[in-house]
Amino acid sequence: MGHTCRGTINLATASITVEDSCNFVISNGGAQTYHLKASSEVERQRWITALELAVPSDDSADESSETTSASGRDGVRGIEFQSTLRALGSKVEDLSTCNDLIVKQGSALQRSLSELEGLPAVADAGDKIRQVTERATLFRITSDAMIKACRDFLSMAQNHSKRWQKALQLERAQRLRLEDTLEQLAKQHNHLERAFRGVAVLSPASYADAHLGGKGLISSKGDGSDEDDDDSEFFDAMEDPADFITVPADPECRRRSGSVVSGLSNETAADDMSLDELSLASASTSASTSAARRRTRIPEKPDYYLNLWSVMKNCIGKELSKIPMPVNFNEPLSMLQRLTEDLEYHHLLDKAAKCGSSLEQMCYVAAFTVSSYSTTVQRTGKPFNPLLGETFELDRLQDCGYRSLCEQVSHHPPAAAHHAFSENGWTLRQEIVLASKFRGKYLSIIPLGSIQCIFEKSGNHYSWKKVTTTVHNIIVGKLWIDQSGEIDVLNHKTGDRCHLKFSPYSYFSRDVQRKVTGVVTDAEGKAHYVLSGTWDDKLELSRILHSSTDADGGGEGKQRTVYQTLKAKEIWKKNPLPEGAENMYYFSALALTLNEDEEGVAPTDSRRRPDQRLMEEGRWDSANGEKQRLEEKQRTARRERQRRRSSLRVGEDADDDAEADRGGQADNYQALWFHKTNDPVSGETLHVYNGGYWETKDGGLGWDACPDIF
Repeated sequence: MGHTCRGTINLATASITVEDSCNFVISNGGAQTYHLKASSEVERQRWITALELAVPSDDSADESSETTSASGRDGVRGIEFQSTLRALGSKVEDLSTCNDLIVKQGSALQRSLSELEGLPAVADAGDKIRQVTERATLFRITSDAMIKACRDFLSMAQNHSKRWQKALQLERAQRLRLEDTLEQLAKQHNHLERAFRGVAVLSPASYADAHLGGKGLISSKGDGSDEDDDDSEFFDAMEDPADFITVPADPECRRRSGSVVSGLSNETAADDMSLDELSLASASTSASTSAARRRTRIPEKPDYYLNLWSVMKNCIGKELSKIPMPVNFNEPLSMLQRLTEDLEYHHLLDKAAKCGSSLEQMCYVAAFTVSSYSTTVQRTGKPFNPLLGETFELDRLQDCGYRSLCEQVSHHPPAAAHHAFSENGWTLRQEIVLASKFRGKYLSIIPLGSIQCIFEKSGNHYSWKKVTTTVHNIIVGKLWIDQSGEIDVLNHKTGDRCHLKFSPYSYFSRDVQRKVTGVVTDAEGKAHYVLSGTWDDKLELSRILHSSTDADGGGEGKQRTVYQTLKAKEIWKKNPLPEGAENMYYFSALALTLNEDEEGVAPTDSRRRPDQRLMEEGRWDSANGEKQRLEEKQRTARRERQRRRSSLRVGEDADDDAEADRGGQADNYQALWFHKTNDPVSGETLHVYNGGYWETKDGGLGWDACPDIF
């Protein structure tokens, strides 16, 4: 500014210092100091750069170097930049001086010409002509100088423009390398932190086993002063009950609680132990049985190069299901098969079916909801969009005691219905409607459908919804998956509830990444269990003994609840991936078997889909051609249904027909194995299994009712 006013700082004498990733301070060394906080590190750097460029050009080299050093830039480059700006400024001043002279001399020349025109033919005309000639010569000389100065300025600007462009490209490349390095460091820090916490937790656990079980284990601490920490812990929940902090427990409280502290009766505890052992034995038996019949490998993923941006640049803001994607971005499984993968940890529902307490049962159901995301952490490939009427069956009745059936019941919006029942006393049904948006840097997938689980023995009816899945680094960088949001698992019969929170991934967070926390409460809102862990590794369960409210601990007048609990017990652990999974799309052992050829399945089964089969075999060019053929065949079938529907509505109002088309009812497609209904218990509208599929398969009645979609 050309003048001073109240509350200003002269940038020529100001100092800029960086406090942390988002905060910086501007001060003139006196009374004026500004503490500024940006929304991100990038935004902070934009502010600092803008302030540096606003510094007057006559600043000393020391001040320029100091400001540049404070903002993390190279001092030598900053001095060179300021020198270039001063040179260009000097040329601009020369141009301004020439401009003033041209204006002045041009005005004098104009006056002389006017006087010359007004003079009569007298003797002094020669002096006037000589004067005009001299002024015209001065004007020409000044104009030539102006033109030369313009050429010099243009030449200098062009030369430095090329240098600045190269410098900008270099800075951009360095920034990308820095981002990649930062990502790797953040991941390494996360792994080291997990390893450290694992060691920190191992010592008290070993000490507890030695103290309580008498197995002769020795504590690594060698100090008996913390022996009371073995059986119970404090979980400190802030305003969000899913964030916990562990603090030492009160041994006197543990002794007073007596039978309550045990959490479960001896009979129930024995049942839990037998269930754990039974599940392990069943898993090993199933694995040995299935190993002889189920495949353990698929052809390795070919190395095909494809420019992602050339495909995605015109798709920003569109629905994912409406983007024509080549199979290069896919994995050789359909969305119906990915939906069936939720059953990989079906043993959690088997345990839940045998629980006598609805609250314990809720814990296993909640663990099952979390386990369904463990297969997604490295699965960056897009599953095939199922064709309308496509089905997928998974018959594991002999191996695991359950059968599963999925059907694509709608194409726009894409919706799939799933029904699974188990001989162990549970039924799972879900309808998933995907809403997806491509935002340039990331892709958000929002499941809108509902999932329900019904237990035959207790009659408990549970329902919940899925969280948002985000695929990051769509354009630049390595793709990675994150799950974020909240899930409320509700028991409609008893009113029990489990609130789960999936914390979004953060490079700079000190907390465990991919964290999941939750609290199980009864119908009156009393908390009984806390759950904590990660959705990509494991989940632990702790029974709450006592809860209290800390009025001052939440900060800013907020209250927080402190839970005193028993020692955590692992309720779910992710299965390790098969050997060589990184070359097989990171498929789990179950996923490797889903597309295996089986006799007797319906002709609409995903295993019979030709483009998916060709992709699995590594013939991607042929798969892309087959994919286009199938999609065009589906569009032709839809137009035919619309034509038949229109012919049936000849007598109806055309406006009503157009309105129905806009409302998405023009297709009028009816699913074969499912029907749409309102569930009276949950109040949800979803597709429910009609029955008849397994009877058709087992009875050998034929698949005449199935549509020809392949």
